[in-house]
Amino acid sequence: MKAEIITIGDEILLGQVVDTNSAWLGQQLFDLQIHVQQITSITDSEEHILQALTEASQRADVIICTGGLGPTRDDVTKATAAKFFQTELVHNEEVLEHVKQIFARFNRTMPDMNYGQASILANAEVLFNDWGTAPGMWVQQGEQVFIFLPGVPYEMKNLMQHRAIPKLKAFHSAEKLVLRYILTVGIGESHLAESIADIEDSFPSSAHLAYLPKIGMVRLRLTLNGKDLKELNRTADDLQQRLIDRIGSAVIATEDLSFEEVIVRDFVKHNCTLATAESCTGGNIARLITEVSGASEMFLGAIVSYANEVKVSQLGVSEETLKEHGAVSEETVIQMAKGAQERLHTSYAVATSGIAGPGGGTAEKPVGMIWVAVAGKNSVQTKLFQFHGDRLINIERATNQALLMLWNLYRQENQD
Repeated sequence: MKAEIITIGDEILLGQVVDTNSAWLGQQLFDLQIHVQQITSITDSEEHILQALTEASQRADVIICTGGLGPTRDDVTKATAAKFFQTELVHNEEVLEHVKQIFARFNRTMPDMNYGQASILANAEVLFNDWGTAPGMWVQQGEQVFIFLPGVPYEMKNLMQHRAIPKLKAFHSAEKLVLRYILTVGIGESHLAESIADIEDSFPSSAHLAYLPKIGMVRLRLTLNGKDLKELNRTADDLQQRLIDRIGSAVIATEDLSFEEVIVRDFVKHNCTLATAESCTGGNIARLITEVSGASEMFLGAIVSYANEVKVSQLGVSEETLKEHGAVSEETVIQMAKGAQERLHTSYAVATSGIAGPGGGTAEKPVGMIWVAVAGKNSVQTKLFQFHGDRLINIERATNQALLMLWNLYRQENQD
């Protein structure tokens, strides 16, 4: 089955809100063997909503619309959908009571404008929203389904999981899709592609390999489509193993995992712990690690030592080192890493210090100059990076390179 997602909201197009809903929906639909063919983001306007619904109805079996179901004047999705289906909005007393109960639950008076949320498409089945005031709607026309959901991620996810997905499970797709992943580090995209070119050339027509590069790493996504799910899985496993055998030690995961997830998983496996001492990255390394479920088993803490006095008082960096070499120096990051390791009693520690930009650079220490140190069980490794002028990109690059250095030292010291 083919699906299309339509996200409605000026705030998405203006860049004020990032559309995380579509990525999440794509994952949920894939688990149901419903394949997203297109994602469209449009403004809160009748013209654009009508056009998007018309075009999606010609391409997809399942059309999911998010956004524009609220009570304010700019929420025009329901009225426009009524025009598209050539139907009307009808008052639903059950929905009104549902909305009233939500306000009562929080001891709040319901504004008059919220009465409009009890207006539902006459041809729709209500998807009751226990997590907000905007109900979802399910419209089925033959074998085609339209699902209207609120744009608030928390509400959308709960409505999808508890209301829409149970209904979608009744649909069956003849076309099957299977995915396999390989995460590699320490090998560039071009070199990786060259090393496996002959394997890729031998792929059957049903197989496709995508390269998803990131600083210091490349994720390979192998996709196969067909009708025989058992045969697809067998072929996918065979092709994945051929690639793994060829790539060798650069492979660090064969699941759909992030680099941070791999680090957390392996640190837990080997009873290793981690701390960070961050200056120019401002806690970004710690943020990525702690976003991973289970990080509490291996991550003990972070010291964001942005100011020199914090480097001295919290990490034990000597004032003489700062005076002689400066905060952006190999000597300083070594003491930062060792200080975090000793004070937080961890197996490993990562430290960063540099000039993220766009200001603050000098002729001797230009913008983008960043030192990274990793303290391990047996040694401390350091590396100097010279990036460019964009502050956020420099922080991202320094973060990724620090994680890569951490992984390389960890792997050297913990070979199975």
